[in-house]
Order: sequence, then C-alpha cells, then structure tokens
Amino acid sequence: MANPWLVPALLAAPVLALQVVAAPAQSLELDGQTWFARPPWKVTFTNYYAYVGQTAATYYFTVTLPDQAGAGLGGLVIQQTRGVDRSFQFAPARTQAFVGLPRREGAVVPVQASWDPQARRITVQFPQPPQPGQTITLALKPWNNPFQADTYMFSVQALPAGPNPVAASLGFATMPIFDGIRL
Repeated sequence: MANPWLVPALLAAPVLALQVVAAPAQSLELDGQTWFARPPWKVTFTNYYAYVGQTAATYYFTVTLPDQAGAGLGGLVIQQTRGVDRSFQFAPARTQAFVGLPRREGAVVPVQASWDPQARRITVQFPQPPQPGQTITLALKPWNNPFQADTYMFSVQALPAGPNPVAASLGFATMPIFDGIRL
C-alpha cells in the first residue's frame, strides 16, 4: 500500500522546481562591487564596409544578455588590441545603440561614450540599462576605416549595471580591412 503522504509530495515537487527556475536571478554584490549572476558570453561583430579608408563605416557589436544575468547591461568597453593602423579615430558623439540586430533595429538605447586615443579604448555607458533577455547592438562610427589593410581585433567587455561593476570578457571582435581593387 502506497504511503498517502508521498503522493501529494510527488505531485507538488515539479511545481516547486518550476517556481525555482522561473524566479529571477539577483545580481551579485560583493565588497561593494556588482557582478553578473550569469554574464553574457560572446559578442557578434558586423561591418558592411571592409576596405581601407571608407568613410561610411559603422562597426556593430551585438550582445545578448542572458535571462538569468541578474543585472542590466551597464556598459561596454571596447579596446583595439591588434591592427597596424593605430590612428583612426572614433567619434563618441556619433555612437548609438538599439535593441535588436544590425539592419533590424528596434528601440533606441541611450548611450554616453568616451574615447581614449592613447589606450585605443572606447567606453560606453547605458544610463537606462538594457535588461536581461534583451539583444543589444552598439554602433560605433569611426571617421573612416583604417588606412592600412590588416586584421584588426577589439577586446570587448560587458559591465553590469550597479556600483563598481566587474567587467565580464566577451572575447574579441575580428575586423578584416582589405586594400581596394587596383587596376
């Protein structure tokens, strides 16, 4: 004969498990620092203009914030780590962000950007942080593509929204720049 207390407990167990899974994750705050509970793990890079010196280039960095991230996306830090031309400049005032993918833009996400030419680093903050589960694309607009063909690389870090954020590395964005066709 089955234990009468066991059957209701077995029926309730899956419901409890679903409630635990569906509960939102909380950001981690340790010693005054904010961490992602589950950080984004990659960046997708898109550039439709891949020749030296082109002036209409826009570099798109796309990040998906996991549902269990536990914190909004406070910002991105992008630093050139490879590439022979170290003089092409970014225009922080022209920096934009939106929900969605390049050429499928959604709602605009406000940004505050700063450019450090010596470190070759652009830091972008989101005053209204995108929330977990959203895909965000940051559009950086240099004045022109590099003037020398090479494979350029940018390290990308995500910052959680909160006090003293601890950056999560998203890896590298690789950008080949080609010489124009010579006749």
